[in-house]
Amino acid sequence: MRYNWLALGDSYTIGEGVPLFESYPYQTLEMLRARGLLFDAPEIIAKTGWTTGELLARLEKHTLQPRYDLITLLIGVNNQYRGLPIDAYEYELKQLLDLAKDKGGKIVVISIPDWGVTPFAAERDQEKIASELDVYNAINSRMAGEYGAGYVDITGIYREKGALEAMVVEDKLHPSGTMYKVWSDELMKVIAGYFE
Repeated sequence: MRYNWLALGDSYTIGEGVPLFESYPYQTLEMLRARGLLFDAPEIIAKTGWTTGELLARLEKHTLQPRYDLITLLIGVNNQYRGLPIDAYEYELKQLLDLAKDKGGKIVVISIPDWGVTPFAAERDQEKIASELDVYNAINSRMAGEYGAGYVDITGIYREKGALEAMVVEDKLHPSGTMYKVWSDELMKVIAGYFE
């Protein structure tokens, strides 16, 4: 049986600064196929800088498939980065999850990584970034539970390793393929649990 997959998000989903095959959707795809799970290449709707609202706006103009076997969602870092209201994130995340639920299949929400640990953020208020992202992730974790979605917490892993030079690309902000592999390992376990 073949499965289709919709990957929604922002720069983390497209893999800003790395080749497509090193992005987490494509590394996860290879891991799933290696386990005999025949997923088609993911349909990726994501762009660097997108907020939840911008992702929703794009989805309104995009012709989606009638159904997806898997929908993954990693979004919100740009809401926090721009200082947008937290209640707007919660409201728009609910809309995204409603859309995902309408498309059937399994939903997996991925936590927002803490960009405050990266070399890019060395001169920023890292404690403030961390505390704000903890609030965002508490919301997306709770809502994933409310929707019966899977949840992959990559924030803790990122806080441990995101400051290392090998874990970021040249901009010193976005994850490297090495870091995306760590995320993919975690995501693959959840997805395989649904389809094996």
